[in-house]
Amino acid sequence: MAMPAFVLLLLPLISFALSSPVQDPELVVQQVHRSINASRRNLGFLSCGTGNPIDDCWRCDPDWEKNRQRLADCAIGFGKHAIGGRDGQIYVVTDSDNDDPVNPKPGTLRCRLGYFHVVNNDYTHWEMYAIGGSAAPTINSQGNRFLAPNDRFNKEVTKHEDAPEDEWKNWNWRSEGDLLLNGAFFTATGAGASSSYARASSLGARPSSLVSSLTGGAGSLSCRKGKRC
Repeated sequence: MAMPAFVLLLLPLISFALSSPVQDPELVVQQVHRSINASRRNLGFLSCGTGNPIDDCWRCDPDWEKNRQRLADCAIGFGKHAIGGRDGQIYVVTDSDNDDPVNPKPGTLRCRLGYFHVVNNDYTHWEMYAIGGSAAPTINSQGNRFLAPNDRFNKEVTKHEDAPEDEWKNWNWRSEGDLLLNGAFFTATGAGASSSYARASSLGARPSSLVSSLTGGAGSLSCRKGKRC
């Protein structure tokens, strides 16, 4: 089963305190259009360009593996100056098992603590659950497709771990615009106020009906060290 992609938002309080609104949103939009047009003009049979300025920023560099956080510097638009995990350690997900979300082994991923925006992913035939958490994370699930396995005991998308129901029922977990198939169901919890998910939002979710086309090329890149990716 293909590894699901997550958009993880672990935003420290200080980043919100120091953030400031964009002075001229229209100017930012114009800069994005110029970047996209410039990348498209460079497309050609022998070009490594894709037409996506963010991808072209790092994939055309043969030494991409020497600075894997460079992607954070390639951002355009309203996220251009966000540092995200640029200065942090690289965490490589190599194992899709979710057998111990409380004390996860290296190489696995779930949602233990923090803010998570799960958007436009395709989850199919999970073994236990698709999304789990154990330390009161905020989970905002939007525009995903959840195809449950045939096992009638594993239809639930969510798994609240390491807490009694009277505690996890207050965790902010919501499903918005998700497509639930083959009996899949999402247990939403928490107050449900839109403001509580402000930190668990990263981009506008596309309709779940588009997930197939959005994830058609998903998966690991066939990149080799010393060559353009």
